[in-house]
Amino acid sequence: MFRSTLLRGVSASAFTLACVSSSALAQEALPAIDIAADQGGATTSSGTSGQGGNGRATGYVVRDASTATKTDTPIMQLPASVQVVPRAVIEDQKVTRVKEALENVSGVRPNPSIGAGTDFLIRGFSDSRKLFRNGLLATSPSTFRTEFDAANIERIEVLKGPAAMLFGRMEPGGLINIETKRPLDTPHHSVEQRFGSYDHYRTLWDATGPVDKDGSLLYRFSGGYENSESFRDFQHTNRILLNPSITARLTPDTEFTVDFEYYNQDYVADYGVPAYGDRPASIPISRSFGDPNDPRDNMHKFYVGSELTHRFNENWTFRNRFLASFLHTNDQFANPTPSFGTTALRADGLLRRNIYGQTADSEVYTTNFDLIGHFDLWETRHETLVGFDYLRADTEYWTFGNYSTSNPALDINIFYPWPSYGVSRALFEAAGYNRSAPTRDHSVFYEDQKGAYFQDHITIWDKIHIFGGGRYDWSEVARGRAATFDAARANVFSSSPSVLRKDDAFSPRVGVLVQPLPWVSVYGSWTNSFGANNGVTASNQPLPPQEAVQFETGVKTELFDKRLTATLAFYNLTKTNIPTPDLSTADLNDKIAIGKQRSKGVEFDALGKITDSVSVIGSFTYMDARVIKDNTLNAAGVPLYLGHRLPNVPRYSGSLWLKWDVKEIVALDGFSLGFGAYVVGSRQGDRSSTFQLPGYVRLDALAAYRWTVGPTKMTAQFNVRNLANTKYYESTDPESNVDPRYGIYPGAPFTAIGSLKVEF
Repeated sequence: MFRSTLLRGVSASAFTLACVSSSALAQEALPAIDIAADQGGATTSSGTSGQGGNGRATGYVVRDASTATKTDTPIMQLPASVQVVPRAVIEDQKVTRVKEALENVSGVRPNPSIGAGTDFLIRGFSDSRKLFRNGLLATSPSTFRTEFDAANIERIEVLKGPAAMLFGRMEPGGLINIETKRPLDTPHHSVEQRFGSYDHYRTLWDATGPVDKDGSLLYRFSGGYENSESFRDFQHTNRILLNPSITARLTPDTEFTVDFEYYNQDYVADYGVPAYGDRPASIPISRSFGDPNDPRDNMHKFYVGSELTHRFNENWTFRNRFLASFLHTNDQFANPTPSFGTTALRADGLLRRNIYGQTADSEVYTTNFDLIGHFDLWETRHETLVGFDYLRADTEYWTFGNYSTSNPALDINIFYPWPSYGVSRALFEAAGYNRSAPTRDHSVFYEDQKGAYFQDHITIWDKIHIFGGGRYDWSEVARGRAATFDAARANVFSSSPSVLRKDDAFSPRVGVLVQPLPWVSVYGSWTNSFGANNGVTASNQPLPPQEAVQFETGVKTELFDKRLTATLAFYNLTKTNIPTPDLSTADLNDKIAIGKQRSKGVEFDALGKITDSVSVIGSFTYMDARVIKDNTLNAAGVPLYLGHRLPNVPRYSGSLWLKWDVKEIVALDGFSLGFGAYVVGSRQGDRSSTFQLPGYVRLDALAAYRWTVGPTKMTAQFNVRNLANTKYYESTDPESNVDPRYGIYPGAPFTAIGSLKVEF
């Protein structure tokens, strides 16, 4: 169904250059390049960690990150807030999805739609373009949903604040970079079986090592299978993930890695529970307003990625990355109707519904080329980055059924739903032939983005670090609508007036960090970003790009013999040129780009080890994110959003996870105990602040025992999530598939997971 038209022009338009950092070059004695020296890859050198083989992390101890600079820069030298969730935390908490891992990071909140978990709020701003895979965009830039399983994740890095200088057009809150497992020199094999509440079964495997005797060819094959019911009625998940990868050491100075990822998930779309008055409806969180006869939905994707690294000499290295993403979703459900607004739910609890469905098929091709050199100039040391990247994306999106006019036969009472369950399968089947908007229900989203950037990290006296750089982007974005995909695609390039928006922008970044003592750093930075705008002005001109500016200052420290790293950050982030009604015209649909939103706050993060046996990851956030300029008025002429807090953003939130490996008591050697607390304050549920989500405290726990049988390592583990069985709500739908009042997503009640892992 999807047209493979995007590769034309990619190789001709894109080239990239890259180089290793000084920390990697210091390992000249190694027989191969440390491919961890840039963003996105576990090391293939023999220095592996006990929890997943990443030479840059040992357990909870992480000392460097790459996402902020595209170089392997020590965290203590970065004038930015960058947080890392290493593989050890993912293993200890038995994380299955990215959403669960990011609960450990300050300023990050989930913002899903109908169950998918890959949209997040970072510092109050939402954008599905936040998820990168090994440094390249891994989701559709047109905000269509996908999912990431944790089975192949080595670590997750979160860069706070505008990231346009290195990554191009995106929202200003930040980005999330997933680093996948890569082949290792040392043979290692593991199999794990999990089982738990709600008929949860999950099987994981991981195998890596050299293929030949001289170690010039390495392999890794990881993956997982999950079959699980849910605490939500009628919900079920069946998921498989396969991740083979190969690294070839072509010469002592050249490595080439190619990896594949196949993901397939059958599930049921779920829009949660509705608001009733100014709170979530007082009904069981298990209650679903879908239907047991709802057909299974599907989400699948396929990635093909590569990374080529060549070291010219001890000062300069070239690196090219490429990622092709093929993403598909289709879902169909009995949805509130009309889906947007407040009329679907009556005061007596009757929820009007109809059958609605959608499919999305995306092809995304992205590549970058970086050249990094390090050299001395007078009394300064330089690490210089010059790069170019290219992205081209094409999505075909089809909607069917009806989301605006209800079917009285599908009405359901949220307080007494049982008589309405059992919708005829024929109604679901007939929805595929219902075209409520037959002239515009097929859409084509197109995006083409090129960017060139330069960055210099200057070190003076080993105590002062100055970062400066800039990027210039050329971007084309369009959406065409018609009765067929061919006609919609033709509208993208030939419609008059043109729907193709062309933007170009310069995005600078400046930061200074002073390290007066080896264990403390003080920094300040200024960054900005841009994002394309939807719509046109009253004179039919494209709206100017959205822009954002952030000022940040902070303190970083390394304690306990450099085993624990902590960051305290203060920031002020303002987003401008947001579309808002143009009050100078009579047409309420006319827009003008003068809207403004602001987020400011304090964040604290800590990660590492307090003692040889006690590990910790913790965070705290205070955030004030609100609308400070907007023209949207209600029927009485009163501003609807002005001054309101941004939805789903708590003022206060925090987390603390502690793990104790019981080494002090000989009789208990091999045991580990863990405890976690997650605190989230109250949040506004929608932009108009018509309802609120209450705050909550969730408690988690861990108990594990490790032993050996000959050369084989065994681990039995028991995790409890929501130990106190707290009733809480994670977020609301961001007006993506349903109005936030109909899409409140509850958190899971008490959940237990047992596992047995064998390593050899």
